[in-house]
Amino acid sequence: MSESEASANKAVDGQGLRLVFGASGYIGSHLVPYLLARGIPVRAASRRREVLQARQWHGVETCGADALEPASLAAALDGVDTAYSLVHSMAAGRDFGQFDLRAAANFAQAAESAGIRRIVYLGGLVPDNADSEHIRSRRDTGERLRQGKTPVTEVRAGIIVGPGSAAFEVMRDLVYHLPVMITPRWVRATSPPSALQNLLEYLLQLPALNEAAGVVYDAAGPETLSYEEMMRILAAVAGRRAPLIVPVPVLSPRLSSYWLKYVTSVPTNIAQALIGGLKHDFTADTADLQRLVPQRLLDFRKSVEAAFAAERESRVEARWVEGAFSMRKDRFDYAYYAKRASGSAIAEASPAAVWKVVTAIGGDNRYYFLNSLWSLRELMDWLVGGRGMQRGRRHPQDLRVGDRVDSWEVIGMQTERRLTLSFGMRAPGAGVLEFEIEPVSERRTRVTATAYWHPAGFLGLAYWFSMEPAHLVIFKGLTREISRRAEALECTPLGSTRGTKDP
Repeated sequence: MSESEASANKAVDGQGLRLVFGASGYIGSHLVPYLLARGIPVRAASRRREVLQARQWHGVETCGADALEPASLAAALDGVDTAYSLVHSMAAGRDFGQFDLRAAANFAQAAESAGIRRIVYLGGLVPDNADSEHIRSRRDTGERLRQGKTPVTEVRAGIIVGPGSAAFEVMRDLVYHLPVMITPRWVRATSPPSALQNLLEYLLQLPALNEAAGVVYDAAGPETLSYEEMMRILAAVAGRRAPLIVPVPVLSPRLSSYWLKYVTSVPTNIAQALIGGLKHDFTADTADLQRLVPQRLLDFRKSVEAAFAAERESRVEARWVEGAFSMRKDRFDYAYYAKRASGSAIAEASPAAVWKVVTAIGGDNRYYFLNSLWSLRELMDWLVGGRGMQRGRRHPQDLRVGDRVDSWEVIGMQTERRLTLSFGMRAPGAGVLEFEIEPVSERRTRVTATAYWHPAGFLGLAYWFSMEPAHLVIFKGLTREISRRAEALECTPLGSTRGTKDP
């Protein structure tokens, strides 16, 4: 079929409102602006609406919805022509497969009730005799969606090459973090990677093709490569020396998954779920999809180059958008995903009182808990030529974006909600310290302090793990002290008044 014939196969109603369900995820966060740029009306849905709002998409309706909570789906699907199902539960841990099936059943039922014309589901390539829970879950989820009455178009893809893709980021971290790589034999297994932009074009066009209703398609790039080959190409594009890769027979995918948290910043549960399927050779029959949606397919090298270019062009400033390029100091060689450590406490106080204490941090007020450790870190930074001993702030209470707080910089603020400080000391990587304030009840507020660290290579990982014992103590104590000081600014739960002096 020619390109003109494919266009004639499009239905007018395929240009109606499209719901991107899972818009905060990797594919969804790229698909929304891709559709908008082509004049498609979009509604973006995620469990956390604030994450979508942080993206600052113009002309996009956002809503909060969770497929595990059926009551939340009706509003998200109301008036929708096509719904993209892009959610999965790998981050949920061991039972993610059951969560995926429940979510699919709920979504299919809600789509039927809402009269949705088409569901487009992004699944994964399925090799023969697949025994990986991740692979089976992606396959079974598609089958569960098809049990509903709404026609489903399923696109099965392997490794997707683009910033934030879990499989791609695992490979990038391995290349950047390990000069020598002792790997299982799966490093020689093969897969046909797909460029992100090629996949987005398929997702754009398929909903409007009547022929695609109820069909499963394989999506892949023009070449099939081993993971070793992909990592060598990735290293070359990044201008780095390729690691010495030594495959050994004793490391199974399961065993190798246990050390992933030490060599990659990709969330461990997600990385482990992916690793389980790497022992298979993946193949794809893309003839039908290429006939319906003809386009120039990028090879792996061009896909990596496009991924790096996309990162440079992305200027999302909000820290709670994972992988924000500005938070990585505009360095694509810093890990996309962040290592993190956090502590939380509940204050018998209002968000306003907690906010007052949080925004007074640093300067003469110092850091409320174990100041000796903070001072030691500042001294160590000064000894290596950093600005760790440059203490002070513009105002003892007031903060603005761009202010210096000792060696930190204020890069994000939402009054009584969130404060984000950029790490300014010398270290191999980039990081932020973020305070989140959340009302729990009328007189109770949760405050959470989280350190995010994007390591630069092996030294960046070593630095993080050397600080981990301190993190386990500091952030719990810090949030407890913030809570105590906030309570001192207000009345106790019994109604007696405490002092109201500054923190």
